[in-house]
Amino acid sequence: MKHILLLILVFIGGLHAQAQKTISFYISPDGNDSWSGKLPDANRGKNDGPFRTLERANEEIVRMNDAGESSGSKIQVMIRKGVYEITKTLRLKNIGTHGQAASVLWKNYGQEKVEFIGGKQLKDLSTVTDESYLDRIHANHRKFIYEIDLKQNGIDHYGKTTNRGRPGMELFFNERRMHAARWPNTGFDTISNVPQLGEKMYEGYVTRLDKDGIPKGRHYGRFQYQGNRPESWQHPEEVFLHGFWVFTWADEIVGVQSIDREKKEITLKEPHSRYGYMKGGAFYALNVLEELDQPGEWYLDRAEGKLLFWPPGSVKTGSVFVSLLDSAMMVLDNTRNVTIEGITFSYSRGNAIVVRGGENNVVAGCDFKALGDIAIQVNGGLKNGVNGCNLYNLAAGGITLRGGDRRSLAPGGNFVVNTHIHHFGQWLKTHQSAIAVGGVGNYIAHNLIDHGPGTGIMLSGNEHILEYNELHHLGQEMADVGAFYMGRNWTQRGNIVRYNFFHDLNGPGRNYVNAVYLDDFSSGTIVHGNIFLRCATGIEIGGGRDNEVSNNIFIENSLGISVDARGIGWAKYFFEGKDSTLFRGMEAMNYSQPPYSVKYPILLNLYNDEPALPKGNKIINNISYKEPWLRLLYGIDLDIVDVQHNLISDPKGEYDNKKDYIEKGNPGILDYNQGANIKLDPRVFARGFQQIPFEKIGLKKDKYRIK
Repeated sequence: MKHILLLILVFIGGLHAQAQKTISFYISPDGNDSWSGKLPDANRGKNDGPFRTLERANEEIVRMNDAGESSGSKIQVMIRKGVYEITKTLRLKNIGTHGQAASVLWKNYGQEKVEFIGGKQLKDLSTVTDESYLDRIHANHRKFIYEIDLKQNGIDHYGKTTNRGRPGMELFFNERRMHAARWPNTGFDTISNVPQLGEKMYEGYVTRLDKDGIPKGRHYGRFQYQGNRPESWQHPEEVFLHGFWVFTWADEIVGVQSIDREKKEITLKEPHSRYGYMKGGAFYALNVLEELDQPGEWYLDRAEGKLLFWPPGSVKTGSVFVSLLDSAMMVLDNTRNVTIEGITFSYSRGNAIVVRGGENNVVAGCDFKALGDIAIQVNGGLKNGVNGCNLYNLAAGGITLRGGDRRSLAPGGNFVVNTHIHHFGQWLKTHQSAIAVGGVGNYIAHNLIDHGPGTGIMLSGNEHILEYNELHHLGQEMADVGAFYMGRNWTQRGNIVRYNFFHDLNGPGRNYVNAVYLDDFSSGTIVHGNIFLRCATGIEIGGGRDNEVSNNIFIENSLGISVDARGIGWAKYFFEGKDSTLFRGMEAMNYSQPPYSVKYPILLNLYNDEPALPKGNKIINNISYKEPWLRLLYGIDLDIVDVQHNLISDPKGEYDNKKDYIEKGNPGILDYNQGANIKLDPRVFARGFQQIPFEKIGLKKDKYRIK
């Protein structure tokens, strides 16, 4: 009887699979929104064919859903070759609200190239004739510069440049981001001094005050410059300054209010930098017409609606675009089973795609370039993610991925896999990561992340897995940074960083570029089976507890591992009262009650166990070759940190830990010149080292990444 019932169920399931119908719509630049949209090309009578716009296809899908016509169907929107200008957000809604859930695929037709742009191509470029402009441009440069009347191109809004946000309107030539006319052309100038403190305070960040309650050595409104270059700028109110004003890990862009040439003093517009301005702070000026002096620079006159540009190539054969759309190109609101595939998103000021909640939504095989904000945002939901995409030439970061609930530790299952993210953070430099993951139980794997100014992967939350990723050439424009970074929370535990390849991580702040940076008391992270090659520091454990560093390979790094007890050093102020970020983070998760008390019982005794000390850290079964191996700071020793069974090359005989295997020569690395595919001497396995699946690391071929 059971067998008969099983056969009936299988038969019914088969009938259901066969019964699922496919509904196809087509969109083409040559289409018409009054047509049915059910044909890929116009018919002979030219009275039916594809839709013209994405909005019309979306309307029809919603109509079918509301009428109950799409229940259980597979809907596919096939988009024909062409460039589609997105002037307002396309909002996709949940389908399947009137019956069984349908799936919806938005995809390029065949292998045709489809591009969604949030901007506009500029034409009618002419040489500059306006004397008010020519007088401000060096005579040797005038013949190279073109003038564009934005209003004649139908453009009358230029976006807003904010301290820590978007750049506003940007200019692109042959897909490359052009730079607003700047001084100096490379590098930075420095603040010569700040005026008497305390005249005006910025309400916000407060740190290390002097006896009068003023942040030491800072001003929140004015600073003095050196030399006389700013004195030639005729319209300082048009100028922005981009600076690392106090710290090498925090940059901001602020507007100029005025320049006092007698005092050599610049007054800034509000809002000011959250950290103020300090002597020695580094900055450069942007959007200065007098500094338009090399190819690739441009200047925007907002008052007149004019753009001046020195193109780095021929304007007859090159393309010139500006970004216009301030909102996201596509938003998926609580949708289920939606796939966006095979489309290029470019030339927009805002996000390309935002996924809010929902389930089983995937962005796959798409390209994202020349964007002014985070390319893809996945905010919550279950099993939503990105697969097989390419993201590059980005003003900000690449992907934010959030999912799961930290209070209940319920996982989200969201993901970023097999995706290449490179040359990002081209506007602001700090806190602009390729991937920022938060929440609980999300997955980051088989990605290639390279050429960024700061962090590659920034993590917060619990129980995430990061594996088989390759990260290199990060931290190129800032210091005190990690290719992988998390920090300042005792409760964000259970994260696994394994089988990744970190290499060539040496930026301008050489001693502050870490491959794995467990900053400010990060705890309970497993770092296992990774390769660290030619990094400034392989792993930095910044005062945290209960981290496991095991079975990793370290080669030719400036330093293998650093562990410090900053809680009894410079960061002891965290423990002067129980109102710091660390203690607030504990209380916010109700750590003494389930699920935290069950999942992480070690937290129950944390306050009574010298929390300022980095207890519980384990460094075991690693291999170190051609590098200084281990640094312990603030007086901690091997009684605090468990270090054992590591295979260490120590030709100078300076390292002495009887629990490790110490060699004067090679500890077992036979060949490491072929990237992550390192050859090991079999004797390392006899000493407890485990094989690393080198062949799985990095991008892989699949239906979305065929080469």
